[in-house]
Amino acid sequence: MFVLDPAFPATSEPVGDLALCHVRLQSDARYPWLVLIPRVGSARELEDLAEDQRALLMAEILCAGAAVRAVAQAMARPAAKLNVAQLGNVTAQLHVHVIARRADDDAWPAPVWGVGAARPYDPTALALALAAAKAALGV
Repeated sequence: MFVLDPAFPATSEPVGDLALCHVRLQSDARYPWLVLIPRVGSARELEDLAEDQRALLMAEILCAGAAVRAVAQAMARPAAKLNVAQLGNVTAQLHVHVIARRADDDAWPAPVWGVGAARPYDPTALALALAAAKAALGV
């Protein structure tokens, strides 16, 4: 049975569900950033997914890339590069980060983790980012 790790609601906003993944917008306005969490009970590693689920995850990562680009465009900060990462060192539940990057972002060219403090979205920007992500994902 799938249960969302409590770390995700504490640091992100729900976007919706795709065929495999629950999608969330990371609560850091510095980066257009989606997190995909496969709705597979106790999955911690990619190897915990069946072969067809891994293929579906890859397809959903590509869709999330388009959605992150849409969020970046809506924020008037078009993405120059996409970063995709599956780490799980802090939150063990299997999840994939899809992050829009620019040469003028706070962490460029380093990874975003551990660079400064997250900056919350103001309510208008949050609504705009969520609407862009939902429209791009069709959720």
